[in-house]
Amino acid sequence: QVQLVESGGGLVQPGGSLRLSCAASGFMFRFYELSWYRQAPGKQRELVASITTIGRTNYADSVKGRFTISRDDAKNTVYLQMNSLKSEDTAVYYCSRQGVNWGQGTQVTVSS
Repeated sequence: QVQLVESGGGLVQPGGSLRLSCAASGFMFRFYELSWYRQAPGKQRELVASITTIGRTNYADSVKGRFTISRDDAKNTVYLQMNSLKSEDTAVYYCSRQGVNWGQGTQVTVSS
């Protein structure tokens, strides 16, 4: 059974940083592309970043230069380092395996 469990969300001031983690189980982690999505209130879910099995990354224009996705295949975990956070980054962040399996999400709130 595929499981994705996000953690690391919280309340942070504008300009601050957070690191999200997604612990995966139930599948051969190293063989799959993983992604982070987010959904703000009243908006559609959007792709934030993705990472392939060989470490190639892709980012939404809105987070390029501020967010970094990475993976640790030994720990079956994918990370999202978020720096220079803005109020518009406020959303529930979800980890996904190829857009098919999803975690429960973790809330990120950027506010002073």
